[in-house]
Amino acid sequence: MSKHVSHWIGGRPWGGAADRRGDIYNPATGQVTGTVDFASATVVGDAVAAAAKALPGWRSFSLAKRTSVLFAFRELINAHRGELAELISSEHGKVTSDADGEVARGLEVVEFACGLGHLLKGAFSENVSTGVDAYSIRQPLGVVAGITPFNFPAMVPMWMFPIALACGNTFVLKPSEKDPSASLLLARLLAGAGLPEGVFNVVHGDKEAVDALLTHPDVRAVSFVGSTPIARYVYQTGTSAGKRVQALGGAKNHMVVLPDADTDLAADAAVSAGFGSAGERCMAVSVLVAVGSVGDQLVAKVADRVRGLRVGPGTDDRAEMGPLVTGAHRDKVASYLDTGVREGATLAVDGRMHPVIGGDADGFWLGPSVLDHVTPAMSCYRDEIFGPVLSVVRVPSYDDALRLVSENPYGNGVAIYTNDGGAARRFVSEVEVGMVGVNVPIPVPMAYYSFGGWKSSLFGDTHIYGTEGIHFYTRGKAVTSRWLDPSHGGINLGFPTNK
Repeated sequence: MSKHVSHWIGGRPWGGAADRRGDIYNPATGQVTGTVDFASATVVGDAVAAAAKALPGWRSFSLAKRTSVLFAFRELINAHRGELAELISSEHGKVTSDADGEVARGLEVVEFACGLGHLLKGAFSENVSTGVDAYSIRQPLGVVAGITPFNFPAMVPMWMFPIALACGNTFVLKPSEKDPSASLLLARLLAGAGLPEGVFNVVHGDKEAVDALLTHPDVRAVSFVGSTPIARYVYQTGTSAGKRVQALGGAKNHMVVLPDADTDLAADAAVSAGFGSAGERCMAVSVLVAVGSVGDQLVAKVADRVRGLRVGPGTDDRAEMGPLVTGAHRDKVASYLDTGVREGATLAVDGRMHPVIGGDADGFWLGPSVLDHVTPAMSCYRDEIFGPVLSVVRVPSYDDALRLVSENPYGNGVAIYTNDGGAARRFVSEVEVGMVGVNVPIPVPMAYYSFGGWKSSLFGDTHIYGTEGIHFYTRGKAVTSRWLDPSHGGINLGFPTNK
């Protein structure tokens, strides 16, 4: 049955008629399963107006009350976790277990936001001058917005709005139009948790909706996750309109394997990190850097593991990797295999020949692929492919590997596999990348740290979630105070409580 996905504004589904709509696909079948309304600038304005109207009331809620709503939301997410994972799988294509893992990582940020009070504490200095005290506080910005990608339709929004809401802001989310349903379920669960109307809003759409958020005078800050060209555009447009912007862009994540590494563990890690979510994640390993003599053995073990991966629809419990999100994206990713060979690479594993279990022939399938003997001059190395293609670059030494990684224009994530603690420690210190894993292939920080890369992987001054996320969604205020006469509030023998 075809579904219809629309906006969530002012605490309820939008009841208007959209001038434009987009199709929603099931990537495993290639079939259209529904439509999604695209917001005009006017509709975006209505969502921002609803958030602005709700702001004074939500901001005046005590911190204890705000975090209690988020804790209730956490409980509802857990109760509906299977439903959310199935929605993600049906529209994105990732297998259900992978979708469930996405929800789990998003929940970590919700849980972090539930304990935000400690990190919102200011500082106090008594008697800085005679009878004068000084202190600092952090206050919410106001209406803030999030623009999120298709690859994590639940997790990436949950990297943003729980912290923004806990800090006292109201929120407008513009998720990807490719898999919009998860955002509506999140909105309904927030309402069920007791979030007041208008505090959280969802608008769907394309560039028109994005531009409306980036230029609306009442939107104080914008968080974005997506490709580098769009991240640059979001940052330039938003900051030109006077907004605070954090725009996380693309990646070309390397995994460096030194000759002393356990090649079985390294091959397992490379395959897991390279082909989970069909490679459609900004922390996927896309370049395997084989140092010294380790190349032949490592590539053989990776190829052996890749051929055994089970590709199929998310509804099949046997499947380990699903389809790509759209047919056009599948074709673009597959084109890098032919281009790589023309430019001199060796196609060690051709994913176009990979069998699909229980899948529809019209699905957007591309199996895991490996290009060997890749060089930095090739397009398969330079471009963010964002799909199940692992490029192997062979270098003679540690110094060559370090130089290769650090000179790449992206600086999102990197991993090193070695049993040499000194080499690992040196690599962590010297590499020009924002997130580093030592024998950890996908170094996504826990919620109490912050996520984000360097160079062309981040536009703005702050990373997402963690303590930097709190700083992004608040601004500091310094107060200098003198009280000439003490005031008394009367007698109350009751036990003090939060209200």
